[in-house]
Amino acid sequence: MTDQHKYLFPAIDLRGGKVVRLLQGDYDKQTTYGDDPLTQAKIFEDAGATWLHVVDLDGARSGSMSHVKQIQRICENTNLKVEVGGGVRAEGSIDVLLKAGVTRVIVGTAALRKWDWFESLMANPTYRGRIVLGLDAREGKIAVSGWEETTDTTALEIAQKVSDWPLAAIVYTDIATDGTLKGPNVEETRKIAEATNVPIVASGGVGTLQHLRDLRTLNVQGAIIGRALYENQFTINQAIEAFEGNG
Repeated sequence: MTDQHKYLFPAIDLRGGKVVRLLQGDYDKQTTYGDDPLTQAKIFEDAGATWLHVVDLDGARSGSMSHVKQIQRICENTNLKVEVGGGVRAEGSIDVLLKAGVTRVIVGTAALRKWDWFESLMANPTYRGRIVLGLDAREGKIAVSGWEETTDTTALEIAQKVSDWPLAAIVYTDIATDGTLKGPNVEETRKIAEATNVPIVASGGVGTLQHLRDLRTLNVQGAIIGRALYENQFTINQAIEAFEGNG
């Protein structure tokens, strides 16, 4: 993968229609930050964000998307490029999201459970450059079903396997760091980025502007940030400057 412009992806995690965050993917460790996802999306857009990362947490757990209407409202009422994951288990779900205005769709659990099906998506011209592979890892091993099950497959193996596929990106999440604010797993992210030609978006653990600067040194397309913004560790403007600009 060649160097490219880097993009910050502020995150909106949806559960029961509200903007929330989970600690290390634990559904029993939820913090609620707001009632209106569109309002939050507009805050990010007004601050200069161009991308938005949305996760349907109810969908990730149940396998059926629960927040299409909220996501469509964001797409229709902002100019943000939106990537969405959580509960995408079939082509019908991908089509619904693309029709709603989503720029790209993240497939995680279904890709790992139904690999032949996931590979077959690459043959559909409509999906070329629109599908993101979600690789969520706990100690390097892939976790699925809302992170409630861990497999024996490593994220590195999968990243290498899809290196020449027409994917939009791989979102790599280190579960152990997610929501902790203690810093991303820079070394593991570096290994993943060096192992594949698919652009990498790093997720999990960002708590300071220096964490973003550390990720910026890697050959990644983007960095996802959530809790640090909601808990005012720094502003979205500062985050964009640190990761995309010269901060």
